[in-house]
Amino acid sequence: MSRIYNFSAGPSTLPESVLLQAREDMLEWRDSGMSVMEMSHRGKHFAIIAEALENDLRELLAIPANYKVLFLQGGASAQFSFIPQNLLAGKTKACYLKTGAWSEKAVSDAKNYCDVVITASSEAEKYTHIPVESDWLIDTSAAYLHYTSNETIHGVEFTGVPDSKGLPLVSDMSSNILSRPVDVSEYGLIYAGTQKNMGPSGVTIVIVRDDLIGRAPKTTPPVFNYAEQAKNQSMLNTPATYNWYLVGLVLQWLKEQGGVAAIEQRNIAKAAKLYQAIDKSALYKNPVSVPYRSRMNVPFILADESLDKAFLAAAEAQGLYELKGHRSVGGMRASIYNAMPEAGVDALLAFMAEFERTH
Repeated sequence: MSRIYNFSAGPSTLPESVLLQAREDMLEWRDSGMSVMEMSHRGKHFAIIAEALENDLRELLAIPANYKVLFLQGGASAQFSFIPQNLLAGKTKACYLKTGAWSEKAVSDAKNYCDVVITASSEAEKYTHIPVESDWLIDTSAAYLHYTSNETIHGVEFTGVPDSKGLPLVSDMSSNILSRPVDVSEYGLIYAGTQKNMGPSGVTIVIVRDDLIGRAPKTTPPVFNYAEQAKNQSMLNTPATYNWYLVGLVLQWLKEQGGVAAIEQRNIAKAAKLYQAIDKSALYKNPVSVPYRSRMNVPFILADESLDKAFLAAAEAQGLYELKGHRSVGGMRASIYNAMPEAGVDALLAFMAEFERTH
């Protein structure tokens, strides 16, 4: 068997040791006599998995005790609607930073529930930077300030924590959670789909401060209500049990790597290599302003776009897959999440250099 290097933006590559452990456990988890995917979510065996999952996430992110950790379904996209339903608490406005395709979608969905104040937008510059903070417009009567910490499609990433002027800060961290240390106490709510840095698709993590739950209107369906889910340990309905287990394996793997601080150093090294090669090239170009370049998602374009198909075909022939950029922006994109080994980046760089030499 020969495994490829998978540069997909999500679902993304998983640590090989995690896949091997899952294979080992497929027919029987420990001494349970059954596979995890056959277990009752109310049973004693799954209770062990669920407890370890939350404890490991709390440890890795140093989540304070006054925050609930929820493991939900529907992806981060569902949270675009659940967040205003849970956090508006009678207010009519919410502030949003618009820095890429995913924050744009969050804005669009939030408009169904409140008046959206666009605190800042880089849409006019094709989402190639983050507007300078001194120019932001924050309405302090709003319910919260929302931003997307890493834009998967456009490759733009925040390096610091936005000043929300006292508003609860809400962040979609789907594509960079656990890739760098985060002070959870600076946030009201953090959410993330797991299919990029934490495991397979099917689980959405919500980390929410205690004082922000229990304020949803009675018309909010219970499965969308953070207070109801917290009361039921995220098991108001049957959860995605096997996916919880797989996320748990990824968290254990991350702890074995030295935790978030250690993995950040690897991510810095991988991204630096790739950007350096692109910047030195006459064929490749990254459109993002240097201070805002993502460590996780590296978009790049070829000087001659007629070479795109040849580039992708040749890359696949070398075992380098899922490098095609998102259809809305074109070009290429290499997603180099935690589980992408440095050897994968090195293989991509060697291929890019050879492709440039011959074209």
